[in-house]
Amino acid sequence: MTSQTDIRSVLRKLDDQRWLLPEEYRQGMRVPGLIFASETLMAAAAQEQALEQVANVALLPGIVSYSVAMPDIHWGYGFPIGGVAAMRVEDGVVSPGGVGFDINCGVRLVRTDLDVAEVKPHLGPLVRALYHKVPSGVGSEGMLHLSAKDAGQVMVKGAGWAVSRGMGVPDDLEVTEEHGCMADADPADVGEKPRQRGAGQIGTLGSGNHFLEVQAVDEVFDAAAATAMGIGRPGQVVVMFHCGSRGFGHQVCEDYVREIGPRMASYGITVPDRQLACAPIKSPEGQRYLSAMKCAANFAWANRQTILHWTREAFEEVFHRAWQDLGMRQVYDVSHNMAKIERHVIPSPSKGEGQAVGASPAHGGRTELLCVHRKGATRAFPPGNPDVPKRYKDIGQPVLIPGDMGRYSFLCVGGPKAMERSWGSACHGAGRRWGREAAKRALRGRDIRQELADQGIIAMAKGWASLAEEATEAYKDVAEVVEVCELAGLTRKVARLRPLGVVKG
Repeated sequence: MTSQTDIRSVLRKLDDQRWLLPEEYRQGMRVPGLIFASETLMAAAAQEQALEQVANVALLPGIVSYSVAMPDIHWGYGFPIGGVAAMRVEDGVVSPGGVGFDINCGVRLVRTDLDVAEVKPHLGPLVRALYHKVPSGVGSEGMLHLSAKDAGQVMVKGAGWAVSRGMGVPDDLEVTEEHGCMADADPADVGEKPRQRGAGQIGTLGSGNHFLEVQAVDEVFDAAAATAMGIGRPGQVVVMFHCGSRGFGHQVCEDYVREIGPRMASYGITVPDRQLACAPIKSPEGQRYLSAMKCAANFAWANRQTILHWTREAFEEVFHRAWQDLGMRQVYDVSHNMAKIERHVIPSPSKGEGQAVGASPAHGGRTELLCVHRKGATRAFPPGNPDVPKRYKDIGQPVLIPGDMGRYSFLCVGGPKAMERSWGSACHGAGRRWGREAAKRALRGRDIRQELADQGIIAMAKGWASLAEEATEAYKDVAEVVEVCELAGLTRKVARLRPLGVVKG
């Protein structure tokens, strides 16, 4: 095997946004690696184990075309964060590590009719209200505690469960990926421990990189697409939040890694890293995992739906107006830790190196059912795709890309080349530069809250460490990450959003 220090020497630069990691890099690679990155981002990625993980994923049975990595790639559990891999349903595998522990971690964006001038005088009380209504931090519990019956309903109905209880409206579901619910989720495939861990965590953010931000539209790049999403002008106030399935999803992943690992040998599967534990998609273990994953995904959508409800309540209390009068309409909710069965067009063998992972019927190839793992990667379907909400058919699926709490985030839409280059996928954020402990060491002695306040950003968190771990310096510049995706044709920028108020775990 080539050593880590040599990996740059074997990478082939295809163009300014794409790099090929050839199959010859490691014995047993079934497909090459394809990494989307600028020179700067590639230099950073080559300093850690993430590119080795791209090669590891290429060893898995049934993988098609490429082991893909987004420009926010960094080291993760088994798969790199920012990894995308499509496996044939007929003879491929599903890997819990290819989804991650925070199943259906995702981002939701809500627009308002408010502008910065209206919100600024009330920003402190608003952030405090959000902080108290939406609990955050490790092990945090919310205002709801699920009974056994409710837990079963959440696993099956997802965000629709919350809407049926008055926590939202049907239109919220129309602009949620999968309408906020994955079908064929069977609670029988979920053990008792995930249920116990999740029972009190509906409506909570959790810790780490999860957040709730009041933001302002900073710049509009595509006025037509922005208008279609209710984003009309610079200075308009929006709300973005990022969280997932909490302890429920974490335990589901843990349970199935433990179950699947010892069974691999019986299917003739060997992997270079036990974190890549996987099972044939059609095996009993593979089918049970996919069902349990869907239960956790539905839990996450219910979680974000209840957070939306309490966010609206916080705005109502501070501004003394109904949320409908404030124009608090959901723009979109997208996941970035999921394995989904999707139909894609497989390119013909004559396609050139690095040219396509998927294709269109007009360009040759055949359609096939694939299990697309997106870990730290979001769907980015282009205009006209049948899975894009009707109201967005002409602009493409909204793609929500958070940055860091001191700079900006981006609202994008799916690009024209996403289906043929990345299985309809794009980046999910900025990507870390420093690990959490490294960030705390580097920033020791600094008052992060005051530094944000000096920028006009009010932040509330459980403590200094929560802010230090998520400080601007700990992250790559999301603008560069988004630029790579746009130049590669995966996404198109619609608007840049800057933080005003931040709630962190």
